Amino acid sequence: MPGNSQRRGAVRKSGKGATVGSGGQRRRGLEGKGPTPKAIDREYHPAHKRAKGAAKRAGGPGAGSRVARPQRKAKASSEMVYGRNSVVEALRADVPVATMYIATRIDSDDRVKEALKLATERGLAILETPRGELDRLTDGGVHQGLALQVPPYDYAHPSDLIDPERPGVPLVVALDGITDPRNLGAIVRSVAAFGGHGVVVPERRSVGMTASAWKTSAGAAARIPVAKASNLTRTLEEFKKAGFFILGLDMDGDVELPDLSLASEPLVIVTGSEGKGLSRLVRDTCDQIVSIPMSSAVESLNAGLATGVTLYEIARQRRR
Repeated sequence: MPGNSQRRGAVRKSGKGATVGSGGQRRRGLEGKGPTPKAIDREYHPAHKRAKGAAKRAGGPGAGSRVARPQRKAKASSEMVYGRNSVVEALRADVPVATMYIATRIDSDDRVKEALKLATERGLAILETPRGELDRLTDGGVHQGLALQVPPYDYAHPSDLIDPERPGVPLVVALDGITDPRNLGAIVRSVAAFGGHGVVVPERRSVGMTASAWKTSAGAAARIPVAKASNLTRTLEEFKKAGFFILGLDMDGDVELPDLSLASEPLVIVTGSEGKGLSRLVRDTCDQIVSIPMSSAVESLNAGLATGVTLYEIARQRRR
């Protein structure tokens, strides 16, 4: 095109004096740099700072003089019981209560009057609270102007139940996969009724001592310790080392309950869930699997009833 010949050898000038091309002067700057470092290796990159912080927390390289400390397990949170009927039933059953909340300008009825009377007799703290605050405390539940704050249950340690100085032959119940608090409450009540020494529940996949379990125990939870085991199988092994026999309850048992020959020995009775029964590892730990003979019209008993029947039979044989 016209004018191209003039552009080939022309030098473009700017105010800064820049020219077309570098004439090879910048080639050295492009040599010997190598690959781009990873983000984690770049000192000012966020990934490097995160890795450095993680190393400090773990006590690994780069931790300096700081010592990594084991994290404390968070304490169980308190439980809220709300609704007029639930509050009155909990107070009647002597469920431990930290505070009772009552809505400002509540419409009083017999249940409200009884709740106030029972709380006053027990010397509980009673706080008059706006309804909006009660809505927040109960997470939007139907509280009807009444709520109780139940403190976390103070669990025993399984080793506390291995006490050679306790009167009577030791008798403990362990629960494997029980998730209904009413079953737990009923079992605690049966343990108290038939001379048992305590109950063991696993930390995972198991119910704890909720307000519902307290109510079902009818006050027995105040007398019978409930221990929490981080690993039920290992806990049962510890009981065996202490001289206990481990008996598992299952429909397909090695021996029927009336023919039990170990009733006079120190025992741990293990009850599984009604649906799944005993887990494999727990079953393998048992010295004997015991079944309860029943009419063919009934397939099974729930965990609370099965445990109660077994405890009664053991208590009967021990008295004999």
